[in-house]
Amino acid sequence: MLAGLRATDSGDDFVQLMTPEGQRVANPEFDRYVTDVDADALKALHRDMALVRRFDREANALQRQGQLGIWVPLLGQEAAQIGAGRAMQPQDMAFPSYREHGIAWTRGVDPTELLGIFRGTDHGAWDPREHGFHLYTIVIGNQVLNATGYAMGQRFEGRVGGEDPAGNEATICFFGDGATSQGDVHEGFVWAAVYDAPVVFYCQNNQWAISEPTERQSRVPLYRRAAGYGFPGIRVDGNDVLACLAVTRWALEECRSGNGPVLVEAFTYRMDAHTTSDDPTRYRLADELELWKLKDPIERVRVNLVREHGVGQDHFDAVQAESDELAARFRRFCVELPQPAPDRMFSQVYAEGSAQVDAQREAFLAYHASFEEAGR
Repeated sequence: MLAGLRATDSGDDFVQLMTPEGQRVANPEFDRYVTDVDADALKALHRDMALVRRFDREANALQRQGQLGIWVPLLGQEAAQIGAGRAMQPQDMAFPSYREHGIAWTRGVDPTELLGIFRGTDHGAWDPREHGFHLYTIVIGNQVLNATGYAMGQRFEGRVGGEDPAGNEATICFFGDGATSQGDVHEGFVWAAVYDAPVVFYCQNNQWAISEPTERQSRVPLYRRAAGYGFPGIRVDGNDVLACLAVTRWALEECRSGNGPVLVEAFTYRMDAHTTSDDPTRYRLADELELWKLKDPIERVRVNLVREHGVGQDHFDAVQAESDELAARFRRFCVELPQPAPDRMFSQVYAEGSAQVDAQREAFLAYHASFEEAGR
């Protein structure tokens, strides 16, 4: 049984609206959530994914060139993030982990505002309240508790289930398959279920928790775990931006209506390393990667636009030009970021000083200055 878990990207319990070959397929249950997605809307989703992939690739290169301390790639997960992000309403709140660059994009966070985290100059340069997008969470799974608490507040303040849909809110929390092995995630599930919190738990199952495959973590598909907590779970093709949009719209609507939490498992694949400090060739086969390249989320939309909507090359050329411009601006911003002062680990960590910390600071600064005196 366990050996088959990572191959279950099909079946009656798998929501798909566009095949890897770019063919639109009917789904009576979820088609109604994307009736507004015409050719122009699909072109916009394609643009989103292409631009996000481009700055993600640029950041990867910047880390390799010593401009960033680390980078967390999202290559292959663009549809799972753009579909979910575009399903949100302005009043909704998102809680990311550390890979949600696509969600940040949909919430109006400029990509350059992500760089300080990975260059070590700040903890996040955007206003979470303004964008409805919380700061990145590095501790695995901790954002699930934060999101659940926020959603409980929405419930307590009567911001769900109202007669005016525009006044209803929901929370969506993003995490990976590896996080489902953390206690914080399951505690969040319990509290959300007990209080009917309006939170969508959005698991991007990219098949690998760093070097551990999904079948080492669960005896059942991850979305089925929701039943044990008493709320719905659903699996969607995470490489199908249209299906991710439809399913997330449905899930958020459930939450805003006051029906309690929902678990969405976006079945996708991490096509790059876990982070730039990881070497995926040590634990997975090249054949597996090649198989998933055939399910590329951007390529299937490109094919659909050409074959079913007659979109010409002008659109793709324009997106390419915009991608080049974004990459150049992104790179320029990164290399021009100021160097943090050497005492920042003391001045920006502790709320109040102490004799011990002050002594450590002085010793560190003296050591640091000795290199300048020696001309090194």
